[in-house]
Amino acid sequence: MKVEQLYTACLAQGAYFIESNGEAAVIDPLREVEPYLEMARERNATIRYIFETHFHADFVSGHKDLAAQTGATIVYGPTSMETGFKAHIAHDGEKFQLGDVHIQLLHTPGHTLESSCYLLTDEEDEKIALFTGDTLFIGDVGRPDLAQKVIADLTPEKLGSMLYHSLREKIMPLPDDIIIYPGHGAGSACGKNMSAETSDTLGNQKRTNYALNTALSEADFLKELLHGLTPPPGYFPKNVLMNIQGYTSFDEVMTKGNTPLSPEEFNKVKAATGALIVETRHQKEFEKAFIPGAINISLDGNFAVWAGTLIPDIHQKILLVAEPGRVKEAIKRLSRVGYDHTIGYLDGNINDWKNAGFSVDFIEAIEADALADLAQAEGITILDVRKKSEYDSEHVVGAINLPLDYIRENNGNLDKKVKYYVHCASGYRSTTFISIMKTQGYNNLVNVDGGIKAIKALGKMELTEYVCPTTLL
Repeated sequence: MKVEQLYTACLAQGAYFIESNGEAAVIDPLREVEPYLEMARERNATIRYIFETHFHADFVSGHKDLAAQTGATIVYGPTSMETGFKAHIAHDGEKFQLGDVHIQLLHTPGHTLESSCYLLTDEEDEKIALFTGDTLFIGDVGRPDLAQKVIADLTPEKLGSMLYHSLREKIMPLPDDIIIYPGHGAGSACGKNMSAETSDTLGNQKRTNYALNTALSEADFLKELLHGLTPPPGYFPKNVLMNIQGYTSFDEVMTKGNTPLSPEEFNKVKAATGALIVETRHQKEFEKAFIPGAINISLDGNFAVWAGTLIPDIHQKILLVAEPGRVKEAIKRLSRVGYDHTIGYLDGNINDWKNAGFSVDFIEAIEADALADLAQAEGITILDVRKKSEYDSEHVVGAINLPLDYIRENNGNLDKKVKYYVHCASGYRSTTFISIMKTQGYNNLVNVDGGIKAIKALGKMELTEYVCPTTLL
């Protein structure tokens, strides 16, 4: 028996490949299925099952395409949802033979109504591992407020209560030495305070994870669970529906998007379709010169999550500007979160665009030392676009906070006549923020290169004192 975790840092997501005696199963596959097919070929194994822990909100699963290419059975836990594809809706406790091992579904509602974990037992019937999806993370549990976006009656309180009992009745009685393999790690919006670790023993989680504290009453559990939840990204409900109803094949999405366009063709397609130009180059390169109206979401970061957060319409037509050799990567990562309407890319670079006679825009920038000197000499307005939790922990005294996450809701709070000096942690988010605001006519924004990291390293500007975040318990 072999168990392999396939962890994708961009989404902080863990998929799993389990193989025993020539038969394999995949748990929570990503949209692109070739890696799983390749693993099966290498092991001379047949993929029999695709186990889904729930209807995912933060990414589009590859279950539909993988089943079509392998004939494998898609398995979900108990649900009343009618899927747009053939699936086996399992009952609580149902066992599946895989080679010489068994995988048992444990229905653990709480994150969502159908959420389930999968218990792996080996050839000797020893319990080895539990694949917990978004029910139990390392250091945290799944947030209970996402399903309400699809089913209004499923309030966070109702699901939180279910989660409390699922943990205590289904997971905590299991042996302490089994390995917990979660669906996500630190950086995912499906929880609040997940660890950077991607696996652990159940026994250690009982000692360190607040949610598994046996002394915790249901009321106190709910108080802690619901505290500090921020609104989820807008694309989450749309991904849920795609995972339930089905979607365009990944190969078709890749073929349509991977269309090279000369500068002249690119410009014509943009005018004819109203497509959004997404620049995926590094923020420092984008800052120097870019196509007017483009927004910058660099591939050198959590590209897919930011695309889903910042592009309101999941059906938006997209034109790409990417570094050589990275177009397919951009299309793939967009498709992971349901953005399937990339219609082409600029064949060449920004110099080719300029040489064809088209204009470019740029972002004014300032280094941290020049910012400090300017702040001492005159009154300036500093805009911090990090998350509120980051800002609350430590920020430049007098800085305004307007998180990139909620730019669409809050952009009316800025004055187009005021010059803002914009920073994030290192420069990734501030460049994205400014690029979006420029499309709305805000042209008085200056990027602080290096962000608060550079400001702190310089040591010339007063910062609020760091306060260690605490929980309610």
